[in-house]
Amino acid sequence: AMEGGPGARIREGDCAVLKRDEVFKAVLVLRRRKIIFEKQCFYLDNAIGHIYGTTFEVTSGGNLQPKQEVEETTTETKEAGTDNRNIVDDGKSQKLTHDDIKALKDKGIKGQEIVQQLIENSTTFRDKTEFAQDKYIKKKKKKYEAIITIVKPSTRILSTMYYAREPGKINHLRYDTLAQMLTLGNIHAGTKMIVMETCAGLVLGAVMERMGGYGSIIQMYPGGGPVRAATSCFGFPKPFFDNLHEFPLSKVQSLLSGTFTTETLASDPEENALVEEESNGLSEEKQTSLQEAEEEPATEAPMEINPTEEQDTMDINAEDVEFKENKEKENKENVREKQIKQWERRKKLQEAAALLREKNADGLIVASKFHPAPLLLSLLEFVAPSRPFVVYCQYKEPLLECYTKLRERGGVINLKLSETWLRNYQVLPDRSHPKLTMSGGGGYLLSGITVILEKGKSDSSNSEALKMEEPSSKRCKLQDLPC
Repeated sequence: AMEGGPGARIREGDCAVLKRDEVFKAVLVLRRRKIIFEKQCFYLDNAIGHIYGTTFEVTSGGNLQPKQEVEETTTETKEAGTDNRNIVDDGKSQKLTHDDIKALKDKGIKGQEIVQQLIENSTTFRDKTEFAQDKYIKKKKKKYEAIITIVKPSTRILSTMYYAREPGKINHLRYDTLAQMLTLGNIHAGTKMIVMETCAGLVLGAVMERMGGYGSIIQMYPGGGPVRAATSCFGFPKPFFDNLHEFPLSKVQSLLSGTFTTETLASDPEENALVEEESNGLSEEKQTSLQEAEEEPATEAPMEINPTEEQDTMDINAEDVEFKENKEKENKENVREKQIKQWERRKKLQEAAALLREKNADGLIVASKFHPAPLLLSLLEFVAPSRPFVVYCQYKEPLLECYTKLRERGGVINLKLSETWLRNYQVLPDRSHPKLTMSGGGGYLLSGITVILEKGKSDSSNSEALKMEEPSSKRCKLQDLPC
């Protein structure tokens, strides 16, 4: 089967998404690794080799068994009440106690049978209306039937998952707003996109999925390095990352003013932050000073030791020398590795800078926790004329500021500030209606299209001319009116 095509099989090392009702969780498929999801503990070993989209049942040992499709047993004329007015929730309607249910579970009786027993032992079940009965069965199934579906990750699934589980990580970017961004940004294969996001890499992943591995992406990042936690959940094949470049925001101004170099790389604070992460929180300087500190006492120690213990110290010294030599060898290797890493990083940075310098990007996507105005105004410099840009912000005030600044600056048309409104519907026979809970806000989008900004004419004079024209045209109209 194709990489992500229909009928793709679950393989070890894949990124997969577990689904139960409307709850999702991204996991790495590994053997003998305990997974806890929706109060169920299980192993994914048995899922390997099955097709994505298969529904599994959790058996008593925590193993997954593909669920056989069971025909819903429907009794011809279900006994049901006309309404629920006589039903009192006093907790006495269920004859089975907690212990009874636990005993059933321990015997290894399937969830379906437990639900059936609960129905039979409920004194009020047949007095409930048909709808209430369905609801009751659904509720009990959810509690006692351990059913899990394994699906292939996609933008839709992952954005739904993040929005439900940890919306703060993606700046409360709702999935429909993300869909709007991809459409407004005209993202497709073969384009050259600039992406600036602090949404754990979800927006980046969505753009990569749309581009399908063709074209190039330059990710602008704040701080020490790009965050791509969500991007790794998509499980893209290796070639997708060949044309993914990154560039630090801190270097944008120097790139625009032409003073950009990669020589200052190691002395930069954000580079130190990167080094720190790699070497367990010790930057290079700290490490060398620590090594010196370790070595110094070793050289001074023999001076203070009594002559009687001299024999021992000789042995210690011999060991010390060996230890030192090994350590120095290690250090040299480490330094060499670091130099190679740094050289690679510089090379990558140069490549990204070269791509940006061309100033012909096909689009710009911004979705970050920072104020969008300065970001947008500087990053638009790298975008070719007549190309779309989209800026997401959780609040509308910063985008209003962007709107007015862009209006004053010029060089953009079709500026729009929008908010999408999302309402979920329950669709069931005879009871379709909007869901009672509705999302309050999915954030705001500012979109537009770049045009050539003529440097000769300043925009302020243009706008003044417009201001002058408007009242005069109105005046004419007023004079034409009969008194």
